Amino acid sequence: MDNAEIAQTLESYAALLDLAGAGYYTVRAYRRAAELVRETRAPVADLTRAGRARELRGIGPGIERRLAELVETGKLAELEELEREVEPQLVALGRLVGLGPQRMVAVGRELGIRTADELREAAAAGRLREARGIGPHTEQKILAGLARNGTRRRRGLLLHRARVLADSIAAELGGEVAGEVRRWRDLVFELAVVTTAPDVLARLEASPTLVAVVEREPDRAVAVTVEGIPVEVVVASAASFGTALLRATGSPEYVASLGELPAAPTEEAVYAQLGRPWVPPELREAPLLGPPPRLVELADIRGDLHAHTTWSDGKATVLGMAEAARERGYEYLAICDHTPNVRVVPGLDADALRRQAEEIAAVNEVVTPFRVLRGTECDIRRDGELDLPGDVLAELDWVQLSLHAGQRDDEDRLTRKVAEAMRHPAVRCLSHQKGRIINHRPPNALRLETVIEVALETGVAIETNGLPDRLDLRDEEVRQCVEAGVPIVCSTDAHSVRGLGNMRLSVATARRGWATAANVLNTRSLDEILRR
Repeated sequence: MDNAEIAQTLESYAALLDLAGAGYYTVRAYRRAAELVRETRAPVADLTRAGRARELRGIGPGIERRLAELVETGKLAELEELEREVEPQLVALGRLVGLGPQRMVAVGRELGIRTADELREAAAAGRLREARGIGPHTEQKILAGLARNGTRRRRGLLLHRARVLADSIAAELGGEVAGEVRRWRDLVFELAVVTTAPDVLARLEASPTLVAVVEREPDRAVAVTVEGIPVEVVVASAASFGTALLRATGSPEYVASLGELPAAPTEEAVYAQLGRPWVPPELREAPLLGPPPRLVELADIRGDLHAHTTWSDGKATVLGMAEAARERGYEYLAICDHTPNVRVVPGLDADALRRQAEEIAAVNEVVTPFRVLRGTECDIRRDGELDLPGDVLAELDWVQLSLHAGQRDDEDRLTRKVAEAMRHPAVRCLSHQKGRIINHRPPNALRLETVIEVALETGVAIETNGLPDRLDLRDEEVRQCVEAGVPIVCSTDAHSVRGLGNMRLSVATARRGWATAANVLNTRSLDEILRR
C-alpha cells in the first residue's frame, strides 16, 4: 500500500471511531496520523515492515499495531466491524439532512432504508412518518436536505481538514479540486471536484471516502462523506474542462456575473474569450468591479515571524525549528514563546528569555546565514499592561502582542487596553487580535477600526494567523487593513516543525483580503525587518 492509501484508511477509521463514540483524543490521534503518513516522503509501509513506524512523531504503539495489520493484510478488521455496526451510509445521510447519527440509523433500520434513493422513495410514499419521532416538520427537513436546499450544516470543516479530504477525493476520481476549498474559504460546507474520467460513477461507488451517492445525472453526481459533507462531482470533456472548473469553483453570484461561459479547455482560455483578466480562485466570491492586483504568493514569503519551541508549549527545539524553516527557503524565523500570564502553558519570564537568548545565539552560529530572531508573544494583562518589563522587551528583535485572557470584555474596555499596549515602543506586531476559535469561540468585541488607526500611528503590523482554527485576521478584515495601508504579517503560530506548513493557510487568507507582496511585511529582507 502506498502512503495515500494508508492515510485514507486511517482517515476512514478515525471517522468511524468518531461515530462510534470514541474519545476526542483517540479520534484526533488517528486523524493526525493520517496527515503525517500523507506528508511523509519515505514509504510508510516499508518503515512499518522494518519496525520503524514509531520513528514518525505521533505514531504510538496502538497506531503502530494498526499500521502493521494494514500493511500485512491490506485491511483493518476493526474498520470493517465498525462499518457494519455504525452503518456509515445512514450516518452520512443523517448528517446531510440534519438528523443525528443514532436517530438516522434507527429510522433506517425501522423502515428498511439504506440508501438516498430508498429514503426519497419512503418520503414520496409517506412512509417516513411511520418511524417513531418523525412528524411533518422533520419529514420536510429530510426532503429539503436531500434536495440540498435546506439550511447549511451548522458546523463546517476547517480549511486544512477540508483541503486534505478534497485532495484525496480528487485523486480517487482523477479530477481537480474546485468549490469552496479551491477558494480557500476558512470554513467549508461543501466540496467539489471536476474530472474528465469516463468511469466516475464506478469510482464513486468504490470510493472509501464517499459512503452514499444522493444525486446522479449524466454529467454530475453528488455524494456524501461519512461526516455528512456533500461532494459535487462534475464530469466534463477535455474540450470544456476549463469552463466546468471555473463554474464549479466560483460562487453562484460570481459565476453569474460573467454571463454565458464559452467552452474552453482551460480557465485562462475562458477568461480570454470573455475579454476579462484572469481572477485567482480566492477572489471568486463576489462579482469584481475591476481587475485584481498581483496577490501575494507563498514564494514571496522570506521568513516566519511567529513560532514556538519547547521553551514554551512547542514540540521542537530552537534548532529543530530553525533548520525546518531554513529548509523551506526562509531567511529568518522569530521565536515567540509565551509569557507567564497565559498560565495554561509554560511562559518565559525575563530570566528565561535571557537563557533562551544563549541557545538562540548558539543556533545562529550553526544555521548562518539563516537568522533566528529573539522574540516573544507578550501577553496583554487584564489591566492593559504588558507581561514583560520594558527593558527586557527592548533587548528583543521582534515583540508581538497577544491577548489570551479577557476575550469576553466589552468593546470599549477591550479596545482601550489593546490600543494602549500597541503604543509601547518595543511592540512590532499584534497577533490573532479577534481571538476567534472557528466552530468553538466567536470573535471578541475588539473594535478593528480603532486598532487600524493605532497601527497607522505607531507602525505596528497586524497578523493574519495561520493556525487552521484561527485564521485571524480573517479575509475581510485583512482587506480593511490593506485598504488603510497597515502592513500585514503572514505567520504560522507554529508549535511544531509541521506547523510551519500552515503558512499556506495564512497566505491564502491574505490573498482573499486582496493583499499583495508589498502589503505583507515578511516578504521583505531580514535587514528591512530589523530596521523597522
